Amino acid sequence: MRHLILPIVALFSFNAFSQMDYKDSNRIGIFGGITSFDLQTNDFTNKSGIGWTVGAGIRGNFYNDFDMIYTIGFFESKFSAPIAPVAGFPTQETDFKIQGVQIALMPSYNIVYNHLSIEAGPVFQANSKLGYKKDFENYYMDKLPYTLNDMEKVNSFNFLGAVGFTAGIRELRASFRYMYGFSNFLGKIDQPGANFKSHPSTLVGTLTVFF
Repeated sequence: MRHLILPIVALFSFNAFSQMDYKDSNRIGIFGGITSFDLQTNDFTNKSGIGWTVGAGIRGNFYNDFDMIYTIGFFESKFSAPIAPVAGFPTQETDFKIQGVQIALMPSYNIVYNHLSIEAGPVFQANSKLGYKKDFENYYMDKLPYTLNDMEKVNSFNFLGAVGFTAGIRELRASFRYMYGFSNFLGKIDQPGANFKSHPSTLVGTLTVFF
């Protein structure tokens, strides 16, 4: 939790500072939504899964027709992959999940002020290890010679880029975004012969209530 204190303080400081000059145009909001997560890799097969995200943010004037969006969100992403009790012979699929926090800072261009905008910007993500049902920890991932226990230590800090649009009214807006991870998500796996290349890809749909 200590790692979250600074961004939370920054969130409210940004709001207070913004309201000094643009009191009528800067608002704090809370959001919730669903995600579709896909791990882009050639090392093993996997299927996207449905997860969730909740959080809070500030939308404020930046320059002319541009706003700045700052958000802190908690998330749980899911995907599924084949596993095998004997290496090389997958017999079933199981679900995997990642939990964590995402901090985003995105410039937003207002096409129709307070109703329609497009945005893009960086997202910093801190996440847990790969979660799965512990009954399967000694099963092998797809056709790989590595068990789920071998592969659970994924990259804990990831840098992503996001692009999308927001539509609605002043007090209630829906956002749809695509996020791509530039970090090698499986790059921390330290096993003999392992040289994984993978990038998380996520579609996000949220609804934000502004106050």
